[in-house]
Amino acid sequence: MIFRSTAKLILFIIGLAPLTWLVTALTCDSIYGTILMSVDPVQKLNRELGDWALIFLMVTLSVGPLSKILKRKNLIASRRMLGLLTYFYAVLHLTSYIIIDLQLDWHEFVKDVTKRNFIILGMTSVVLLTPLALTSNNISLKILGSKSWKKLHYLVYPAAIIAIIHFFMMIRADYHRPIMYASLLLALLIYRIWTIEIKNTKIISRFRSKI
Repeated sequence: MIFRSTAKLILFIIGLAPLTWLVTALTCDSIYGTILMSVDPVQKLNRELGDWALIFLMVTLSVGPLSKILKRKNLIASRRMLGLLTYFYAVLHLTSYIIIDLQLDWHEFVKDVTKRNFIILGMTSVVLLTPLALTSNNISLKILGSKSWKKLHYLVYPAAIIAIIHFFMMIRADYHRPIMYASLLLALLIYRIWTIEIKNTKIISRFRSKI
């Protein structure tokens, strides 16, 4: 129990490392005139937060398959924290755009959303992740029941698909990262469908053997 709590604390600290670096870089640029965050620090901050949200999302989705392939069930314990870190960076990505970039100018926000449809996709992904973050606790699991809870958390897949499309539409060149994320997600989806098929086949076989 102590080991599990320590592991979660270490994972939490590691998860905050990207944000710590970004805040430090912004501070250094502001005070000492360095260019750690490039010539456009606002855009750099927003892009980095979005990148880390997507990275944590991919890692979160990879935990289940890795735990089965490596036969390390203890890896599953890290999935909840990774999922919450995904949501944390996704919300920061969105709020940095609204508060820092647009400075709460809602008229400009409407104009921006109208011109750049990928913003709507990004917001949709965050909305889909919201109920998952809110129910990532034992109380929600008990209230919803295991089956309903699992069905709800399947929303992570459409959220991931939309997030990657958002990434594709946002950049204008150098597509190697979104292609990498899309390839990984495709592999994870194939693995998920494959394991479901195997599980269903076993259930049908057991049912037939009892007849």
